[in-house]
Formats: sequence, structure tokens, C-alpha cells
Amino acid sequence: MSSPLVLMDAASLYFRAFYALPESMTAPDGTPVNAVRGFVDTIAKVIADRGAGRLVACLDADWRPAFRVAALPSYKAHRVAAEGEEEVPDALTQQVPIILDVLDAVGIATAEAVGYEADDVIGALAAREAADPVEVITGDRDLFQVVREVPTPVRVLYLGRGWAKAELMGPAEVAAKYGLPLEDAGRAYAGMAVLRGDPSDGLPGVAGIGEKTAAKLITEFGSLDAVLAAVHDGRDRKLTARARTALLNAQEYLAVAPTVVDVAVDADVVVDRADVVPTAPVDPERVAELTRRWGLGSSLPRLLSAMERRAG
Repeated sequence: MSSPLVLMDAASLYFRAFYALPESMTAPDGTPVNAVRGFVDTIAKVIADRGAGRLVACLDADWRPAFRVAALPSYKAHRVAAEGEEEVPDALTQQVPIILDVLDAVGIATAEAVGYEADDVIGALAAREAADPVEVITGDRDLFQVVREVPTPVRVLYLGRGWAKAELMGPAEVAAKYGLPLEDAGRAYAGMAVLRGDPSDGLPGVAGIGEKTAAKLITEFGSLDAVLAAVHDGRDRKLTARARTALLNAQEYLAVAPTVVDVAVDADVVVDRADVVPTAPVDPERVAELTRRWGLGSSLPRLLSAMERRAG
């Protein structure tokens, strides 16, 4: 099998690194670099352990896109800081520019789309890839919706419980884990997510319908659209009275929720450079300067070593 195109959910991964590693990891000037080091170490593992030949770090150009907020004002509303920006710890905010500097100096491609989140960037790049298998690296279950078999396989390496307990999820694994139909398991997952909701993103879901009931409905009817059509079908006998009432009571939410949950595969993605993983840094002097300035003497050499081994 050809070398995969690896799409990294950058924000998800550096957030996880920030909370997994102590803030006592600092640069010589005292700046915390725990997220930087954890993120760089993750890239090194992706290249060394996953055999990434092509790699793109996918970024949030907009963490709370206007089209999603217009559809559902509660979307991520609880995360909005006083200035209207995302509520992010100061110790992490100051590390994001360092991460971007490292990616640029090393030569790892980044991608974003104006007005869209990293999930949309990943969905769009995965949808258009027809040459190599795709592997998405993330700590966010929302991206299970992009798994597929054709025209090229798309898998999600889910790091929700850390690298040691990483789960490689394809259509079969998503279907088995959630009790969903194997056919078009990614779309089935998105439909289940609409019904279930997600409080962490401000998605209320349908009151009285949890994950298991949502999966059962999607499996029984085949898709979210079919479930919603049955609500108003006087001939339908499969929906229970309780489920029908719950769905009717949530009609306003259900009319807009797919816009919020579904990744926007038509996002106009811009990739800043070729996505082939280089075997040497594109700017060695800048890499050396960043290593010294930010005290990255263990993490950056580990990444460079993983890149160099690709040459062999």
C-alpha cells in the first residue's frame, strides 16, 4: 500500500499536549513550551510510527464559524471569552506562534480555509484525495464521520486516551463501536451525533435520545434523513410514540444541526507548501535558532531524526 496522506488536527493535538504535559516545561526565558514539545513529539511519532510520506497540519482559521453560529447560536458559546475570542489559557496562547514557526522552519505543510475550522479542512482534503490512503490524527470524535473505503481508504487515528491507547478507526470499527450500519458508517456517525448532541460544543441534541437510542434509530432507518422523514409519515409504524414526540419537539434544532455537525467538504482550503514530508529541514539555521531560544533540544532533534530516516 502506498504511503498515506496524514492530516493532523493541529489544535486538537496541541491542546491535548498542553494538558498532558506540565507547564514546568519552559524555555530559557521562562516561557512555557509544554504544548510545543508535546506537539513536535507527536509529529515525530506520526512520521516514525505511522510511515507518513505526506503530512499536513490542519489549522482553525475560525474556531467558531459564522455559518455555524447563525444556524445554532449556542454553538461553542460557552467557550467565548469577554473579547469574543476562544477562551484559551494564556500559557497555551503564547505557544501557538512558536508551533507555527517550528512547522514553517522544518518544512511541514499547514492548511486552513478562511471562515472554517480544522475539521472542515480535514474533511475537504480527505474528500478530494484520490491517490493515497488518508489517515487523520485527532483527539476529536467528530472526525469519525470522514471514514470511508472508496475511492481511497480514510482512517482516523483517535488519540482521545493518548498515544499508547490510540485507536485506528475505519468504517468497520466505527460501525462496531457505536452499533451503526457498516454501509456509509461515516455519514451514519454524523447522523447519530446530531441526535445525541454534544454539550462540549453547545449542541443540545434531542431530549430523551441518548447515544444508544440515536444509533438504533440511524441503524433501523438507514440515515438521519430517513428518521426525520418517518416523523411526519402517517404510515410509519417503526418509530415509537416516545421517539416521535421527542423528535417533533426538537424540530427547530434538527433543521439546523446538520449544518453545524457535518464537516464542510467544500471548504476552500489553502495549503502553504508541498505536503511531502521533507527529509531535512527547509531552514536549518532557523531550526537551530528555535531550538536554542525555546529550549527544544530533545523534541526538535527527535523530529529531525524521524524525517532523516525517511531518506533511507
